[in-house]
Amino acid sequence: MPETGELDADRWEYILSIPNDPRAVTICRRTLRLILALHGLPHLAEVAELVATELVTNAVQHTAGPAAIRLRRAHGVLRIGVWDADPTPPAPAPPAASGETGRGLTLVEECADGWGWHLLGRAQDPRGTGKFIWCELATAA
Repeated sequence: MPETGELDADRWEYILSIPNDPRAVTICRRTLRLILALHGLPHLAEVAELVATELVTNAVQHTAGPAAIRLRRAHGVLRIGVWDADPTPPAPAPPAASGETGRGLTLVEECADGWGWHLLGRAQDPRGTGKFIWCELATAA
């Protein structure tokens, strides 16, 4: 346990508000890469960018906004979560789906060590209503 005022390099969290704008996807991806580099985790950048891009793209394309991305590392795990205001449950595309769209959550499912979501909607929740979709990546090299 770190002393008071000492940084705990294994535990950190960043939250970025996302406007309903397709450019937000690129901003999130580049911000994520910078955060991982500065925290000594560049080996996670490729897969973390892939899953974050899918989650943020879903929020921007399928909701009217607002949204936010949260990056949190604790206990050797990077958790990437995206909140959006739409309470509609996420659903991976069926295995027979083809084409360029509809495969985002399937990619998240295949690339992450775990993923899930939960519905938000309690008045006391500072994020308001909607849903929070998250995935986890082990941070060990």
